[in-house]
Amino acid sequence: MSVIEKISLDQAELLRFITAGSVDDGKSTLIGRLLHDSKSIFEDQLTSIANTTQKRGLQGVDLSLLTDGLQAEREQGITIDVAYRYFATPKRKFIIADTPGHEQYTRNMVTGASTANLAIILIDARKGVLVQSRRHAYLASLVGIPHLVVAVNKMDLVDYSQSLFEKICNEFDAFAEKLNLENIIYIPMSALNGDMVVERSDHLGWYQGTTLLDLLETVSIEDDINREDFRFPVQWVCRPQSRELHDFRGYMGRIESGSIRIGDEITLLPSNLSSQVKEIIVHESSVDEAFAPQSVTLTLEDHVDISRGDMLVKAGEKPQVTKTFNAMLCWFSEQPLDLDRKYLIKQTTRIVKAIISRIDFRVDINTLNHETVNTLRMNDIAHVGLKVQGPIVCDDYASNRATGCFIIIDENSNNTVAAGMILPNEERSQA
Repeated sequence: MSVIEKISLDQAELLRFITAGSVDDGKSTLIGRLLHDSKSIFEDQLTSIANTTQKRGLQGVDLSLLTDGLQAEREQGITIDVAYRYFATPKRKFIIADTPGHEQYTRNMVTGASTANLAIILIDARKGVLVQSRRHAYLASLVGIPHLVVAVNKMDLVDYSQSLFEKICNEFDAFAEKLNLENIIYIPMSALNGDMVVERSDHLGWYQGTTLLDLLETVSIEDDINREDFRFPVQWVCRPQSRELHDFRGYMGRIESGSIRIGDEITLLPSNLSSQVKEIIVHESSVDEAFAPQSVTLTLEDHVDISRGDMLVKAGEKPQVTKTFNAMLCWFSEQPLDLDRKYLIKQTTRIVKAIISRIDFRVDINTLNHETVNTLRMNDIAHVGLKVQGPIVCDDYASNRATGCFIIIDENSNNTVAAGMILPNEERSQA
């Protein structure tokens, strides 16, 4: 790789995407095909999976072995954990999360989808839209993934039928109308043979759309981050107190959304103190402007009392500062929710004690029906009300994923037991 190519790759835009589907829909094979055909695997890896394929008495190379890393997965032929893979093309860098298809691993898909720009839902062309397909579409909608690709796989097993492909698209569309999914792209393919994954296929000449890799390289993710509202949760207060920097006081963290310039008026929340940006430091260099998702150090014109967990916003902006809110909650723990217990909530860099004050309903993610329950068990998704001991600074998840999400921690075990998405203001007011 030349120096110019390396610099170009280092500066390439990063796309995070997930794959989801039912058992045997071909998720792992699809990712293996993407890695193989884009020349993103090493020769020794290819040799290793070829040997493993041969030991299992199969012909050719089983590309699914590139992602099914756990021994239990290989023995059962299913994906259990979230398998992350990384690859790059001259146009973009990618992080893939291969998420489980089974209902009992809903929490794994929610985890993998929480930071994704795009989701690929695989559908077996022979089976059509299944309950799992609808469930994965609901979860993609729930976590606010901006772009959804419906990959109708195994077209080679249905003679590359255009009418069958269109029937599946229409059926999925009918269900998607109930969800908050704005950008759905349908692609017919055969991951096993490579049709429409990286290269076009003569078998699918009736399909005039893009290949999967072309779509991944060109889909616009410019608007996936909130560029309007400046949100800077303070991660660390830097006070070196060295001879050269005796009076230095910088506020370190990552800009979660929006941008900031030297001289901008800011408000510190929840205290409502005000100041002005004096300096912006990125990688030990001063810059005039910074934007999400850069990690920066800010200094202010005034010495104000700022601690980890406080939020800096631009003057005039009004995120919610609240002790009560509603949320959609996905329960991760094998231990059921105890409404009489206190938990910890971590939202951005702030950690506060909290209680789940009520469960309004649990969602049956197979039918979208609402069910009355008095507790939550592992993988349950529910509409709940929460109360926190100290105010949090937040936006609703739909408008700002970074400041609208949180996790719940068991303060005894320190385990993460749930993840949540804060609902819009009008729903919060009904709490």
